[in-house]
Amino acid sequence: MTQHKSNIRNYDICCIGHITLDKIITPHFTAQMPGGTAYYFAKALKNFDHSGFHLITSIGETEMDVIRELQSDGIDVTVIPSRKSVCFENKYGDDMNERAQRVLAKADPFMAAKIPEINSRIYHLGTLLADDFDLEVIKKLSGNGIVSVDVQGFLRKVDGERVVPVDYHKKIEALPYISILKANEMEMETLTGTTDPKKAAYMLYDWGCPEIILTLGSKGSIIYAHGKFYDIPAFPPDKLIDATGCGDTYMAGYLYMRSKGATYEEAGSFAAAMCSIKLSKTGPFASTIQDVKSLITKCMNLSSGNHS
Repeated sequence: MTQHKSNIRNYDICCIGHITLDKIITPHFTAQMPGGTAYYFAKALKNFDHSGFHLITSIGETEMDVIRELQSDGIDVTVIPSRKSVCFENKYGDDMNERAQRVLAKADPFMAAKIPEINSRIYHLGTLLADDFDLEVIKKLSGNGIVSVDVQGFLRKVDGERVVPVDYHKKIEALPYISILKANEMEMETLTGTTDPKKAAYMLYDWGCPEIILTLGSKGSIIYAHGKFYDIPAFPPDKLIDATGCGDTYMAGYLYMRSKGATYEEAGSFAAAMCSIKLSKTGPFASTIQDVKSLITKCMNLSSGNHS
C-alpha cells in the first residue's frame, strides 16, 4: 500500500549514509567496529532527545546486527539493502589529524529513486566515497528541506584498495543545492586549492553554499554563515585516543543544536566540546548533553581565570 505523504512522520534531522565495517589502528590499540557517518552520527545522538532524528542507511545482510543495535538504542532506522557493506581500514600515527585509509569492500551507491519519502527539515549526507551520492539525490532532497553535506567522501577515490584525494568534479553544479557544507583542512585545500580557511569559505560561498563549516583540528573550527565568520575554539581533550568519527560527531552536535534554535557560535562550541569528549575514548561519542555543557562551562571558567 502506498503511504500518503501527509501520513509520513516529520523529523528535524535525517542522516543518510552507509554504515561501514572499520578496522582502527592507532599507536594505542587495534580494533574492529562499525563505523561511517551513519553510525557515528546516530550513536552521538543516542543519549540526547533523538525523537526528531531518522537514519537512512545501506548495509549488507550480514551486518544487520548493527541495525538491531541502533534500534535497541531507540533510533528510527530505514535500511536500503546493499550487496555488500563498506569496509574501511583507518591507520593513525601519533598525529590524530592524519590517517591512512584502505577500502576493502564497497556498498551500492544511494540512488534518488530508492531513497524513501522521509519528511525532514534537515537532510545530512554522510559521504564516504565519491560515488555514494549523485547530483540527482542532492537536487531531490533540496526540494524537500535543508541539505547538509560532509564533503569528505566526494573527495575520496578508491584506487585498488588505496584511498586517494580527488576534487569534487560536480561541486559548481551541486553547491547551489547544498545549504550547509563541512570540510576539514585537507578537504578544504582539495576542494578550493587554498590553505587559507577564510579564502576557502569565501570561495565556497561564492559557488552557492550559504553556510560553511571548516574544522581545523587542534586549531578549532570556523563557521561562515550568510556573510559573517564565527571562530570556534577547540576544547583540548584529556587524552588523544581515537579520532575516527570526530567529523561526524561534530556535525551531529552542530545540526542537533541548530535544529533546537541555537546560534552558530552555540552550535559550534557544543559540537567542538562533543569532539573533545569523543577523542579521549575509543568508539563513538557516548556521553550526555550535561557532560558537554559541563565541559564548555569548565573551559570558559579556565579561560576567564575563574578556577573555582
